[in-house]
Amino acid sequence: MSFSKEILKWYAQNKRPLPWRATKDPYKIWLSEIMLQQTRVAQGMPYYHKFLENFPTVHDLAKASEERVLKLWQGLGYYSRARNLHATAKMVVDQHLGKFPDTYKALRQLKGVGDYTASAIASICFDLPEPVVDGNVYRVLARYFGIDLPINSSEGIKYFKTLAREVMDADEIRDYNQGIMEFGAMQCAPKSPNCTRCPLNQSCVALKEGKVGELPVKLNKTKVRNRYFNYLVYLNPQRKTRMEQREGKGIWQNLYQFPLLESDKLLSTDEFVSQLREYEKDLNVGHIVLFNETPIVHKLSHQHLHTQFWILEVDEISEESIPWDKIHDFPVPVLIADFLKTFKI
Repeated sequence: MSFSKEILKWYAQNKRPLPWRATKDPYKIWLSEIMLQQTRVAQGMPYYHKFLENFPTVHDLAKASEERVLKLWQGLGYYSRARNLHATAKMVVDQHLGKFPDTYKALRQLKGVGDYTASAIASICFDLPEPVVDGNVYRVLARYFGIDLPINSSEGIKYFKTLAREVMDADEIRDYNQGIMEFGAMQCAPKSPNCTRCPLNQSCVALKEGKVGELPVKLNKTKVRNRYFNYLVYLNPQRKTRMEQREGKGIWQNLYQFPLLESDKLLSTDEFVSQLREYEKDLNVGHIVLFNETPIVHKLSHQHLHTQFWILEVDEISEESIPWDKIHDFPVPVLIADFLKTFKI
């Protein structure tokens, strides 16, 4: 039996009953694909249902405020996906009358829709013979065919896309594409795959050569940057505080946070007080308490944030002050959300 037929047979017997598999609605498929980028199914599922409950159609999502979209996305990470999601919904409504394009080329023109997402929508919704290549597919193909080209190199990306097209089942592309992704997620898993029960084990090159744990190959291009965040949690006698919206193109764009004092190292209390005086020259700060003696290290793909929360008691706060019980209305990074769960006033 051919590679693609084995995948289809395995998928028919083992596929999970995921909600987006019961539809060909491009809006729902697109939503699930964007959410599941760099996110496990178990984590993404509640967000998928929550978004459909709040935005049943692409028109509803397009009409929503960015702040509301970011709030619903809170905790899912990689917030550029949420902003692109919102922008794409507007494009579909404004430029395509609320209907998703039905060709790979036109889908690629949508903001935040790359090769993988366009191929997934084209094949699953419109039965177009476009192969998907995501992390799961890279792993299956690299191991089965014994390919050691780095999957994140220009040469590797081209090679695997060509190979994926050669081995796909064009006649059953919808099930095949979902099948090979499912196979990579469940059977040919990143760590400790159950090769003894794999239907492809007789012809898997990596298994024969003892290279299952070595493939796929990925170039290590990420250089981690350490940053030191000091969040200023102001509190006045009226239980009010201050929040600010992050601007620019950096992390957590347009999310809200407590005022941030970034330093070049972890600060002792004396060092913090010294820098605070420079940061807040006109504010009379009373009692100062470091909430977490041990810094919280929040790891992002390219940076590690060493974070401390400083509780600052003040008599007065600016006119932009916010009642403490209103903070939960704002979209915030998960780092702030976790703090709000543990800090009680």
